[in-house]
Amino acid sequence: MKALLAFTLLFFAFIYVPIALIVVYSFNADPVNMMRWSGFTLDWYRQIFGLRNAASEAALYIETTEQLLAAVKNSFIVAFSTTALSTVLGTSAAMALYRHPFAGQRFYRVLLFVPMLMPDIVLGIALLIFFVGAGAQLGLGTIITGQTTFLTSYVFIVVSARLAGMDRSLEQASADLGASEWTTFRRILLPQLMPGILGGALLAFIISMDDLVITYFISGTNTQTLPIYIFGMLRRGIKPEVNALAVMMLVFSFAIAFAGLYLRNRKR
Repeated sequence: MKALLAFTLLFFAFIYVPIALIVVYSFNADPVNMMRWSGFTLDWYRQIFGLRNAASEAALYIETTEQLLAAVKNSFIVAFSTTALSTVLGTSAAMALYRHPFAGQRFYRVLLFVPMLMPDIVLGIALLIFFVGAGAQLGLGTIITGQTTFLTSYVFIVVSARLAGMDRSLEQASADLGASEWTTFRRILLPQLMPGILGGALLAFIISMDDLVITYFISGTNTQTLPIYIFGMLRRGIKPEVNALAVMMLVFSFAIAFAGLYLRNRKR
């Protein structure tokens, strides 16, 4: 029992201690050596928003706030677009399989799981080859299309799980009382599905905001999202600004993830 407890503690320490260190060192006042604590400061967070000071110029990696804001803007454009597309496609696929079974249904489900199970680097290379072969110009359009291919799988899984726990007798009762298919969908099916749809959409949104590998392959040279921007900063070393950006993304990701889990598990 003690050995199991020790293993559990070591396991969680291995996962969460590095994250805790990023949070702690994002407030470190030392601009040169991240591992040497020199006092508490919020300068690196201020610097991200363009509020520079003379004491932190030695660690300045963000040459212009406009570059950072452009990367953030691109990330939100991609995230909202892919979330909308993948939510519609994933929900439609889940409802089609739920209401209209057919002979190759299991094989079709496997095909929907493949983009999610495939290694990111393999999917990124495959999408790059496809877009280049099709003559598409790499940019926001290819990023949105590429991310939608695997985010649809996540939405499909979440909505399918919601559909599996629903009572179909409510739809049948609605039809017996003379309601049309659209009325049944709008007043019976959609309210029950909404927690799953919103949960899947939030999950797709946060994965899109955090995606680096696939986006790196299909973004081209003139388009940067926030993860690619941070990756470019890391090539010049780990400085406090990188830690501050990582903490801000971490907080945002946790907020969206917790909201998605809450909506996914909420009961009417």
